[in-house]
Amino acid sequence: MRFLLALTAVAGCATTDAAPVGKTFSNEAYAQHIKDLRARLTKLGLGSLEIRIEDPFVVVGEGTAKQLERSAGTVRWAADILERDYFGKRPSIILDIFLFDTAATYERGVKKLTGEEPGTPYGFYSRTHRGLFMNIATGGGTLVHEIVHPYVEADFPSAPAWLNEGLGSLYEQSAERDGHIVGLTNWRLAGLQKAIAKDTVPTFKTLTSMDSETFYGEASGTNYSQSRYLLYYMQEKGLLRDFYKAFRAARSKDPTGYATLVKALGEKDMADFEDRWQAFVAKLRFP
Repeated sequence: MRFLLALTAVAGCATTDAAPVGKTFSNEAYAQHIKDLRARLTKLGLGSLEIRIEDPFVVVGEGTAKQLERSAGTVRWAADILERDYFGKRPSIILDIFLFDTAATYERGVKKLTGEEPGTPYGFYSRTHRGLFMNIATGGGTLVHEIVHPYVEADFPSAPAWLNEGLGSLYEQSAERDGHIVGLTNWRLAGLQKAIAKDTVPTFKTLTSMDSETFYGEASGTNYSQSRYLLYYMQEKGLLRDFYKAFRAARSKDPTGYATLVKALGEKDMADFEDRWQAFVAKLRFP
């Protein structure tokens, strides 16, 4: 089993289950993108950053080209294994992944590149700014989480927040097992166990029915962790990859995914399942 603990480790369209093959963008497109990117970085005082193509991304980082090659290994691994397990479509535009070595350079770089202070000390994906911005001093987990989002955006554009964030957060702590990516227990577990003990965890029907405003609202921590550990349960039961593809195929008829979830679980009594799922979560441990 290969554990990913740090970066140094290595719109309703028809979708195929097969992973994409071949280069996403032409050599000419990459060359022009990098030319424009270098000019922009130089203008912003970031001209010393190294640049490397990891299709379908362009990876930008501090240090030497050799150091960036090592750091970009996580990007390559994550993109390849996520495509193999889930995604039939790649992002339709070239996205930059900025890897900053320290909190200070991350904050300074994000401010220069976006005009705004980062809202998180770890990293984030911005569709508006066409990039992923990472403080890699905190490890590679957030990077893999954020890589999931542009893939979901391309492959399953109408995916609800619970699935998008559940899948992303599942791989914050991840490993490779038998050629597949697997999520491991992580720091979100403790908060979920406390919420279960306080009986503040919503039903899965309520969770899956949440719009983005509700999901990202004041109970977002519980919503993230509940989504993560629902998908973790399905992963451990061998159901997750097939569920994702079934939900994607049924999205026009089942926009929340709840009906597909019930079918995938094979449950007739979801209240009983939720009790058993909570008992399952209560027995999990991290670290």
